[in-house]
Amino acid sequence: MTFKSWLATSSVRFYPNSPVETRKRLRLDAALNERVSFQVLLRHDGLAPRQFTVTATGPDGWDIRVRRVGYIPVRHLNTHPAPIPPEDIEGADQIPGYVPDPLFEEQTILLPGSETHAFWISVRPGPNAKPGAGNITIQATPDSGRSHKLQAEVTLHPITLQPRRDFRITHWFYADSISDWYKVAPFSEEFWPLCEKFIHNYADHGLDTIYVPVFTPSLDGVKRPTQLLKVTKAGNDKYSFDWSDVKRWIDMCRKHNITHFEWAHPFTQWGVKFAIRIYEQQGADEVLLWPPETPATSDTYRNFLQQYLPELRQFLQQEGILERSFFHVSDEPHNEDDKKNYKAARAMLKELAPWMKTMDALTDIEYGRERLTDMPVPSIRTALQFVNENIPCWCYYCCGPRGRYLNRLLDTPLAKIYMHGFLFYRWPFQGFLHWGFNYWYRSQTRVLIDVFHIQDGEKWPGWAYGDTTQVYPGPDGPLDSIRWEVFSESLQDYQLLQTLNVPRDSDLLNKLHSFEDFPKTSRWRNQTRKKLFALAATQPKKKK
Repeated sequence: MTFKSWLATSSVRFYPNSPVETRKRLRLDAALNERVSFQVLLRHDGLAPRQFTVTATGPDGWDIRVRRVGYIPVRHLNTHPAPIPPEDIEGADQIPGYVPDPLFEEQTILLPGSETHAFWISVRPGPNAKPGAGNITIQATPDSGRSHKLQAEVTLHPITLQPRRDFRITHWFYADSISDWYKVAPFSEEFWPLCEKFIHNYADHGLDTIYVPVFTPSLDGVKRPTQLLKVTKAGNDKYSFDWSDVKRWIDMCRKHNITHFEWAHPFTQWGVKFAIRIYEQQGADEVLLWPPETPATSDTYRNFLQQYLPELRQFLQQEGILERSFFHVSDEPHNEDDKKNYKAARAMLKELAPWMKTMDALTDIEYGRERLTDMPVPSIRTALQFVNENIPCWCYYCCGPRGRYLNRLLDTPLAKIYMHGFLFYRWPFQGFLHWGFNYWYRSQTRVLIDVFHIQDGEKWPGWAYGDTTQVYPGPDGPLDSIRWEVFSESLQDYQLLQTLNVPRDSDLLNKLHSFEDFPKTSRWRNQTRKKLFALAATQPKKKK
């Protein structure tokens, strides 16, 4: 039995039928505190499966992680390839089929004959690393026969990335997914350590803002009750509140360097018609405080908000996070009736809580012109319209846009995903929102699905493959996806640009025309990063 092994960058996916390549050495560039990744590929020509083990070693103090790349069955492309250029879609000749995405904590594989399989190598040089080249030795060892050795060289440049400023990133965090998958009651003592592992992963990948389910999120259908705030009826019109679990959530997030907080929407999604479902205590018995059809601006709900909102403000002030909190009205109003309802709901909030500044996904530029919310979050399809009219905003995507646009789907080329950091920096957005950090349900139901086999919430083509989750549920915590790792690494480009104070209109960024029109191969990113490292080398060193 003979086998082939080679190295590849992390900017391209390898499928079971990907052909053999020959690269035995690889060179990468990084800042002093930057994480980088690459791949080791294996293939053998025997008939029977053979076991292989991959290990990697490097300089003292460097954290080098080896993980096996797994495959996800994907039944359809998210968008038809024609007339989409090849650089805008990946896997057109592989889907339907198996797409590489989950990263398993395994260094060994039972490799079938005539199949290509990858291992993902993640490298963190460590806080005491010095500028210069660090060599990483990779060894691929079969169950019998000689091992192969391969070499990767990571050149550390003399620049330390500074923490990202003035650009918040949030993904909607689903506590109910964790509760249901691991079969633990929400906010039980078994729940909290599991949840913390996901929050650590969330923050470790560059996110600094998190959704707080003070009430069960009014998103994506009728959900399993996951209500942090304990609410007790103290008579027909009176309520009392226990904030202990809310504080526990905030403390847990701050422990992992999450600095900003996004509070649950107080009105129903897609229409702003009703008050949200709020339960007696935390909803273990699913006893609602009012019927589900209670109007959004009804006296019943207004009375509740009159009591809740002052307590919310007091809690935020006590915790010192009022100025670092984001508030919603309702998600994605679409038409004139929705807009009318939205205005009425927001007017009530303005009356009861004038201190509350709101933000919502509002894609139509007319909503921005009307100042429907304090901070609009338009889709990347229209976000530059807001920028061009000097309307401060975040940006987001959700399932779409697809095709030529930036996204992070299972058929989005990894080289495109790597462009997030550059594109976010190019224009003065104040943040980025994405909905699907860990949504593991059939679309808009309580029915749990196996995300290792179903990546569209069983709602394709409306929901795209790869949009519902960025992490997978491992045996006792999160498993990363390739998309999640690449996205996280892309955010370091934002830090690099910001650390160097590169103007947004710099010639270095002049090929970034929109979220649709931008370089979509790894060559441009690699060349631009080299220019940035060269720029860093010319800047005077700061005195300690």
